[in-house]
Amino acid sequence: MNLLPKSAKDFGSVDYWEKFFQQRGKKAFEWYGSYLELCGVLHKYIKPREKVLVIGCGNSELSEQLYDVGYQDIVNIDISEVVIKQMKERNASRRPQMSFLKMDMTQMEFPDASFQVVLDKGTLDAVLTDEEEKTLQQVDRMLAEVGRVLQVGGRYLCISLAQAHILKKAVGHFSREGWMVRVHQVANSQDQVLEAEPRFSLPVFAFIMTKFRPVPGSALQIFELCAQEQGKPVRLESAERLAEAVRERQQYAWLCSQLYRKAGLGSVSLDLCDGDTGEPRYTLHVVDSPTVKPSRDNHFAIFIIPQGRETEWLFGMEEGRKQLAATAGFRRLITVALHRGQQYEGMDSIQAELSARVMELAPAGMPSQQQVPFLSVGGDIGVRTVQHQNCSPLSGSYVVEDVQGDDKHYFRRLIFLSNRNVVQSEARLLKDASHRAQKKRKKDRKKQRPANTPEDLSAAPGQSIDKSYLCCEHHKAMIAGLALLRNPELLLETPLAMLVVGLGGGSLPLFVHDHFPKSCIDAVEIDPSMLDVATQWFGFSQSERMKVHIADGLDYITSLAGREGVFILNLVCRDLGLKDSVLTGLKAVFPLLYVRRIEGEVNEILFCQLHPEQKLATSELLEMAQALEQTLRKPARGWDDTYILSDMLKTVKIV
Repeated sequence: MNLLPKSAKDFGSVDYWEKFFQQRGKKAFEWYGSYLELCGVLHKYIKPREKVLVIGCGNSELSEQLYDVGYQDIVNIDISEVVIKQMKERNASRRPQMSFLKMDMTQMEFPDASFQVVLDKGTLDAVLTDEEEKTLQQVDRMLAEVGRVLQVGGRYLCISLAQAHILKKAVGHFSREGWMVRVHQVANSQDQVLEAEPRFSLPVFAFIMTKFRPVPGSALQIFELCAQEQGKPVRLESAERLAEAVRERQQYAWLCSQLYRKAGLGSVSLDLCDGDTGEPRYTLHVVDSPTVKPSRDNHFAIFIIPQGRETEWLFGMEEGRKQLAATAGFRRLITVALHRGQQYEGMDSIQAELSARVMELAPAGMPSQQQVPFLSVGGDIGVRTVQHQNCSPLSGSYVVEDVQGDDKHYFRRLIFLSNRNVVQSEARLLKDASHRAQKKRKKDRKKQRPANTPEDLSAAPGQSIDKSYLCCEHHKAMIAGLALLRNPELLLETPLAMLVVGLGGGSLPLFVHDHFPKSCIDAVEIDPSMLDVATQWFGFSQSERMKVHIADGLDYITSLAGREGVFILNLVCRDLGLKDSVLTGLKAVFPLLYVRRIEGEVNEILFCQLHPEQKLATSELLEMAQALEQTLRKPARGWDDTYILSDMLKTVKIV
């Protein structure tokens, strides 16, 4: 039986609804959910003794179910004579105090201020089918009548899909009247989340418009959003921000619907925000592995990334996450990154917080009541301590933070928040400093420090840096590239002039300064804030042999044109066309060009020389690297035994 209208405009037609209810018969038709799905919101905003008017009641069982749980002062109106007759017959003996009246809600016959609540389940949506003038005039009359029959302090409670034009009209009308506007998202039941065909891709909302007494000359407007059924309302600054917040939740619901219906949507990521502050708390990436053979226990899993490790290739890059999902052996894996500036009590509390929300992202076909496993590395949520946070006019907002690595060492990192998954600079902390950090964290936990309070682990943060250790693979490869210079075994006794473009935390120039005693280093940094960061937090200091120039590095490179030596470039470029253009430009200047790709990273190290006759075979490169390393490994030089220079050049290729 087809009960749908030929066009949306028919929803506003009396004839359509008469025919609809004649064909439908006595079977109830529930717009936007049953009483069980709506009762949480209804009971929150309607008191049992209040007088309630239900407009456009249809043959829904909602009024009957409210009556049966104690809401007995209910008046129902509808424009359809057929449905009013049906409802009177259905309720005459069982619910004698509830009345049903045939009435046009745009011309109601009730006296002013007759009701404390006007309840509308889908009626506004049915009437406001477009934004033509005739439709808008009809809606204006409807909303004006709602305002007229409500008492001061009364509430218009409208259940709606909150489509953009409907939200705009309702919020605009009542905010201009000086009413308080609240939009409350209605929670889906777990059964509806997992049922084969969810009824709506859009979530259901309740508009709660509270009538205030008019105050002459007052321009006060109140907009609030409740994103969870039992959550606290969040005050928003404008109707536009409220509409944006609703739209975000609709997009999330649509995404959940698409993820439920089909796998392999490509790269899908989203932020889950703190309900009170609106700040991002978790970043989720959805990874499907269509090649995994389905079984009862491998449909779905959640992987919690320990704090500070979200920048690693396995967790921070799409290809890495695909490898992680394939290794874990689940059809769908959701990785969860924890945000800095947020407090987390432990794995159990995170699991409890996420359990309901992540189930909305489950794939179709998952058995009901199945436990979803939460996975991680090492069984804990990791350690992250924000040491310093500031904003640079050039680099934007940045943080200096200490994190614990998988080998229990602690590392200090510089992160630009505009690209929060990329480590700009990194240095390993000395073990005694790490031990002090652990003791201080335990002590501070007892004091219940606020989440965003920076911690100072020592009186002189920069002095706890292990300057002999290079954290970054591209730094190690760049040092190995010094083997391309003539007579590398004599480099410790030979004057070495080096220009470093981009100071960052200063790890690379510090390493060269300490290991090459005849070196003279000029570091060029365009952002003066980075020099302060390197000095205060990464143990960097200038000397007679190491100077920092606050300037554009391109000017310095131009001044060195034609000099002998090697130009070593760390190229980070995901655009293949742009990368080819860079390589073509370099080849035009440097006829001899080697490349060394960093496994698991975008970085490629380019070693550029002016004279092609200096080309070396791989075996010759390795011999020169070994000669340089033997010189650097002399006693009392603090060499890192895990750093093998020749290994850095094994995969070098000539471009």
